[in-house]
Amino acid sequence: MAHWTFLTNHAHVLMCLAENPTIRLRDVAARVEITERAAQRIVTELEEAGYLVRVREGRRNNYQLNTAMPLRHPLDSDYRISELLATFAGSAGTAGSTGGANSVLPDES
Repeated sequence: MAHWTFLTNHAHVLMCLAENPTIRLRDVAARVEITERAAQRIVTELEEAGYLVRVREGRRNNYQLNTAMPLRHPLDSDYRISELLATFAGSAGTAGSTGGANSVLPDES
């Protein structure tokens, strides 16, 4: 039987970054069960699409999420990233809080 999940790797990466804005991509990859290169590609795609901003702090990155962005699929486009993150906040093994004040860009909706 094929292995599949209801959420995409993009959603899982976003939830990891929301939980810990300074997490290493190596650790994101391990949690999402993808390669480190795939995690890098997903973060780059999310950044290029405006879903996050990467801020360099010393040797680490701090990922600031734009939670006002809509979900991408036409069936989901009425919903915002903030709603996705709130749905999974506090669930065991998934995104907890959306981090400190530095981790989330203001919701402009």
